[in-house]
Amino acid sequence: MSDGYEIFSMRRFLCGSLLIWLGAMSPLVAQTGAQNDPASEPAVIAVGKAWPAVVNVNTERIIKRLYQNPYDQLFNQFFGGEMRPPREMAQKEQSLGSGFIVDPAGYIVTNEHVVERAADMKIHVTMSDGKVYEARYITGDPSKDIALLKVDGPHAFPFISLEDLSPNLLGETVLAVGNPLGYGLSVSRGIVSALKRSVTVEDVDYNDLVQTDAAINPGNSGGPLIDIGGKLVGVNSVKMSFTPQGVPTQGIGFAIPGYTVRDTVREFLKEAKQPGGIRKGNADEVARRLFGLQLQDLTADLSDALGVPGGEGVLISDVDDGSPSGEAGIRAGMVILKVGRYAVNSVGDAEALFSKADHGDEADLTLLITRRVDGELVQSEQAVALRAR
Repeated sequence: MSDGYEIFSMRRFLCGSLLIWLGAMSPLVAQTGAQNDPASEPAVIAVGKAWPAVVNVNTERIIKRLYQNPYDQLFNQFFGGEMRPPREMAQKEQSLGSGFIVDPAGYIVTNEHVVERAADMKIHVTMSDGKVYEARYITGDPSKDIALLKVDGPHAFPFISLEDLSPNLLGETVLAVGNPLGYGLSVSRGIVSALKRSVTVEDVDYNDLVQTDAAINPGNSGGPLIDIGGKLVGVNSVKMSFTPQGVPTQGIGFAIPGYTVRDTVREFLKEAKQPGGIRKGNADEVARRLFGLQLQDLTADLSDALGVPGGEGVLISDVDDGSPSGEAGIRAGMVILKVGRYAVNSVGDAEALFSKADHGDEADLTLLITRRVDGELVQSEQAVALRAR
């Protein structure tokens, strides 16, 4: 009987131990099952948080150019008569980029280079749900490559907070969300490779950037770089394909850090809410809005036709009726040589100077006027003072 009792007790002990072991293992089994569920991956959850706030930015702009046949001048030198005026040609320019909503009222951050020269630009943004909104350019800062857009809708928009940013730690996992190559919203993955990087693009220096090996391709510009918590690391901006020495590179991209975006947007919104709204912004917009001028760089053919030394001046391609420029007698075809005491040799030069102007400010222009008299090209310089409207 004692042997039977001992066997019974042993069975009870083994069964109890088995139940205890199974109870202890069940959370691990459940956890393992959860880890095998793709929907529970931190990266998937992070994308799900940010995705509704990410937009595609599509811009369309009509560029008017003056074209002068270089043979006209040669023909008129032999046969005399008035030289035919330059012909105006219209060209549609389109670009694609990315952006993300940073405020439920519909404010969108993107790169300034995505929407540069926004005066004559149509901007449309496509949301993650496929809805398309017409956006308006609020302002931008070319030195920081940050621009602010605005869309209006009947309801609050999903947004990525600028108040709860990623700590931006070396080696942390990051996700680049955007519209690469116009394919639509997509995601690439990498890490924070370095901080406080500097890079020069088209003679413009960008500092204090976040370096990442997450793929950043054309069209990704302006989209968010987020961590696996869905917090903003920065704004995708630049990809380095070659070193300054021409050596090909891989896995080197740069983003504007989140704190720079936060501080810049705060200034944008603060200025936008002042009486009269934002007065400064894209310089080409200032040139037209305040003075009624549309400008373009002089090609070699146009410089020859107008008798302008190569590399000097900026062509006035059009003048708005009723604008300060129109009332001062400025006409398309004239060339701006100086703004104030500064020579201008490109549209960029003129834009940088006009961007310092405000309503009521006066700008002194030195113009080169070319006309034909008795078969000869006659040039004269004229000083014109314009007051910004």
